[in-house]
Amino acid sequence: MENISRKRFIASAAIAAAGLPFGLSALAKQSPLNTDVATDNPSVGGKIKVSIFSKHMHWLNYADMAVLTAQLGFDGIDLTVRPDGHVLPERVADDLPKAVEAIEKAGLKVYTIATNIKTADEKYTEPILKTASALSIKYYRTAWFNYDKATSVPANIRAINKQLAGLAGLNKKYGMHGGYQNHSGDLFGASQWDLWLSLEGLDPNNIGCQYDVRHATTEGADTWPVTLDLLKAYSKTINVKDFYWEKKGDKWRVKSVPLGEGMVDYKKYFSLLKQYNINGPMSLHCEYPLGGAEDGKRELIISKDEFSAALKKDLTRLRGWLAEYDL
Repeated sequence: MENISRKRFIASAAIAAAGLPFGLSALAKQSPLNTDVATDNPSVGGKIKVSIFSKHMHWLNYADMAVLTAQLGFDGIDLTVRPDGHVLPERVADDLPKAVEAIEKAGLKVYTIATNIKTADEKYTEPILKTASALSIKYYRTAWFNYDKATSVPANIRAINKQLAGLAGLNKKYGMHGGYQNHSGDLFGASQWDLWLSLEGLDPNNIGCQYDVRHATTEGADTWPVTLDLLKAYSKTINVKDFYWEKKGDKWRVKSVPLGEGMVDYKKYFSLLKQYNINGPMSLHCEYPLGGAEDGKRELIISKDEFSAALKKDLTRLRGWLAEYDL
């Protein structure tokens, strides 16, 4: 029999009991799952846990990614569980436990996963949630939604409210929270008002927002604090990155830059996080030029040392802000 850790054995047993194959795990009994997300927040009564978005480490396997992330000083890894991610949806029952075991072996945690989940009845939605929940992962990011341009904005909001309600029900079943990232551009939720309206009547312990202050600033440099106020109860997870507007020829475009070098008002942001007691898991995104890592490439054109230095610089600045605001 393979030598597997007690935690992985218990988790894999839960997966088997849920009807998902995982080798020898059928020999064990399912462990009880905590279905109260609100009381299982890893940062309640403590400090914000900072993870690196694993999209930037697609060039590394589970073990090497975990070792490097620990060396850099992160608390965890925000793991991609989606097409072309670290864990493919069709292999989630086999590969997510392996990834979590490697990450925990390095002394880290998987607080959040990034998925392509849109609805409760998609083929891989329930397998992903079952597997993640059995491994004590409580938070995931959904896919983005597009507006149906053939109908009205209010009709879109009503349709997406129904869509999110279906996910909220499944999330409650597995003790998880699904967060929709407010992403700038021609996407639902970019303005954040539409996202807030689509969450009407839904339990923020089960469904809500992965608040992104960079994208909120892009859409409203002066008004994002209003939308953060609206979404504060729903923002169980958050992510950080930076940017500024750059003119190229006769066009303006967003230029991604390291933390603190752009126009995001992080002093204001962290003061509001403190005021609203938003202290769930945080994911650091590095979308500035990083040898291909910014786009999730499998091979980089910069050295490992250059990559590490960039992340370390961002993390050091982020830790400084968190310490300043006692977060």
